[in-house]
Amino acid sequence: MDPVLWFKITALALISYLLGSIPWGIIVTRLFSKADIRKEGSGNIGAANVRRVAGSTLGAMTLFGDMAKGAFPVWMAATLVTSQTLWGSIYVSLVALAAFLGHLYPAYTGLKGGGKGVATAAGSFFILTPAAAVIAFLVFVMMLCFSNRVSIGSLASTVTLPVAIWESTHSQIFTGYSLIVATLIILRHTDNIRRLLRGGEPRFNEKK
Repeated sequence: MDPVLWFKITALALISYLLGSIPWGIIVTRLFSKADIRKEGSGNIGAANVRRVAGSTLGAMTLFGDMAKGAFPVWMAATLVTSQTLWGSIYVSLVALAAFLGHLYPAYTGLKGGGKGVATAAGSFFILTPAAAVIAFLVFVMMLCFSNRVSIGSLASTVTLPVAIWESTHSQIFTGYSLIVATLIILRHTDNIRRLLRGGEPRFNEKK
């Protein structure tokens, strides 16, 4: 492999992690509100809690930022390698995973206080496997409308995604990556699942 290309590939994986580590929820609430998102609502830095604590506009800004930090490095990786090849699929998936892990374990906050990763993962899958990502998104919207709870929509779409990816691509690499992501997202929703079982999970339209 061309040494220059190898350097670009290696550097992009690191850049992907650093981009994924950007805590947009903290940034937008500090810039445009007086809320400390880590101490209010659920304490999560993701878009759902930002919306609940600081309003829909800042929630949307956080959602866009979290999705973009998953989508952009994957798009960059896809310009360097051909994702249809085995090694190309592995590399692009590793870059996506780096961004996802950056959101869960941010470098800038000592690997603590990360989000659940749903939006960042969604951003990467809209580039990797757009058809499957659209299916998962529609499941999210349907379950959100049905339950009025973001966590139920997130969990339902997370479970749907690996099946949709396999059916639409038959890629073992992308399906395997989605299973890793799904497992980590479900583990991150442990508290939400407990609240759902107790009937104490906040509704989407419920304020802090």
